[in-house]
Amino acid sequence: MKKLFYFPVLFVLFTCQLVQAQTNSTSFSVSEKKIRQIDQLFKQYLDSGWIKGITANISIDGKTVYNKAFGNQVGRPFKTDDILRIASQTKAITSVAVMMLLEEGKFSLDDPISKYLPTFKNPKILDKFNPKDSTYTTRPAKGEITIRELLTHTSGLGYAQIGSPEMQAIYAKADISAGFVNHKKNLKTDIDKLGKLPLSFEPGQKWQYSLGMDVLGRLVEVTSGLNLDQFFKQRIFIPLGMNDTYFALPKNKQSRLSSVYTEDPKTKEVKSWKDGAVNGSTINYPINENGYFAGGAGLVSTSKDYGIFLQMLLNGGEYKGKRILSKNSVALMTKNQIGSIPFGDNYFGLGFEIVSDKGSKKFGQTAGSYGWGGFFGSTYWVDPQKKMTAQIYVQQSPLSHGQLPNQFKALIYQDAK
Repeated sequence: MKKLFYFPVLFVLFTCQLVQAQTNSTSFSVSEKKIRQIDQLFKQYLDSGWIKGITANISIDGKTVYNKAFGNQVGRPFKTDDILRIASQTKAITSVAVMMLLEEGKFSLDDPISKYLPTFKNPKILDKFNPKDSTYTTRPAKGEITIRELLTHTSGLGYAQIGSPEMQAIYAKADISAGFVNHKKNLKTDIDKLGKLPLSFEPGQKWQYSLGMDVLGRLVEVTSGLNLDQFFKQRIFIPLGMNDTYFALPKNKQSRLSSVYTEDPKTKEVKSWKDGAVNGSTINYPINENGYFAGGAGLVSTSKDYGIFLQMLLNGGEYKGKRILSKNSVALMTKNQIGSIPFGDNYFGLGFEIVSDKGSKKFGQTAGSYGWGGFFGSTYWVDPQKKMTAQIYVQQSPLSHGQLPNQFKALIYQDAK
């Protein structure tokens, strides 16, 4: 009799809780129809031979509503718990580390970086460049690079291996790389060298993707007394429970490291990546013990771990009782920090692209959403209004059909109110 009594009572309690949860939940949702359409989109890319594998994750109001993997790694299926090369998604974590130290009064956003990294004192601007031997002339810059300009990619620095031909050549000559390092290196040594090299333009003049986050990684080291790997672990990863995020992946987890693919330049056939596709880089950087902690590109992670990080930001700097940043700092990071400097239809904050009203009309993303992506075909964003985080990972470069992340966005937001 007691069992018969308990069952209807428990059923009523469960029903009441479900109704309450539905009443309290956000009005935005990912319907079964949307899920089927997303599945079909991914399968279309796989069937067309445009990609080998893909994993994606969507969370609304802290609850996972989509978490699937399709296709294959080398020798095994693509899994949702694969450890992924997140490349430039590292930049968001470095930005958070900088803001944590800002809150502790270690520096101010408009301090010159040379106050902490002296080789950046008295910067020079590239004047004339000789492509035959990479020699150049310079002129003095009118101002110093600030920490804010490094966070917003308006510092005048270029990017090794993927930037302008001139800056690629200058950085290659100095053995400065974009983070996928194929030999033993030291962050201090590289950033000290970088500080002596010319800038593309006057600091604060325009937006240009750069090694600024790698410089900020060194700033974290100098002002915290920890190397970047230690700071990330002690101050961010361990408190948040990001147990699969590393610069150097432990041997007992290397079997979960994702495969990486590339395209044949002529046929566009997708095939396994072989080193040499990008000069001076390797896909083995998480496992080759290079000792280089690149704040702009060096981490591996999982969609679960990175989802925790994004949820922390969505929560205003806190996750499960662990406060990483203040709400004010998150608000500062996620608003326009470049003024009227052109950046397409959107803006740029402190480490993130910010969707503007005009930009929101492209794929339906809510204005005020923020995010970025990574070299190996990954994209993420946070939508505060919809209480949503989303991630997509292909682990391929180049990606000729690079419209996939935008199609993913459009499907999620279709019919959204």
